[in-house]
Amino acid sequence: MADTPENTNGQNGAAAAAKPTGQTAQGATFNVVAQYVKDLSFENPGAPASLRNRTQPPGININVNVNANPIADKEYDVVLTLNAKAEAENAVLFNVELVYGGIFRVDGFPQEHMLPLLFIECPRLLFPFARQIVADITRQGGFPPLMIDPIDFAQMFQRRMAEEQAKAKVAQPTGTA
Repeated sequence: MADTPENTNGQNGAAAAAKPTGQTAQGATFNVVAQYVKDLSFENPGAPASLRNRTQPPGININVNVNANPIADKEYDVVLTLNAKAEAENAVLFNVELVYGGIFRVDGFPQEHMLPLLFIECPRLLFPFARQIVADITRQGGFPPLMIDPIDFAQMFQRRMAEEQAKAKVAQPTGTA
């Protein structure tokens, strides 16, 4: 998205390096101000028995959610929530909940680009860090690291928008003649 020395599109390296990080060709800016763990929970209710070798891999259910809220002029708090639950033989092996957030400064983008930016691009930037935290905590809990597959945040956003539109249609009163 931003022109950097590695992505100069024909510019010389010095000119590209002089451009502030996060600034686009149109003068719009997009910066990560901070990243943080808001909540982290790991439960291993059956330990140490849950750590024994198994003949079958556990069933793992992963849920992902993204929320964004303005916190200041041109700054947004984007929160990525990951829940992962592993079960085998009708018993919970582990349950992980991570709420990982980032504060993003966004300026100069057209209004119609704001929702995709906040719900696709921001979580895409946060995800690798959240994924690593989940992998580390499951490994520290005595299990193999849970490496969550990449997430298509664009598809998640499109699904969410379709659901919102469907809800809006149901909520609209139908006119009678």
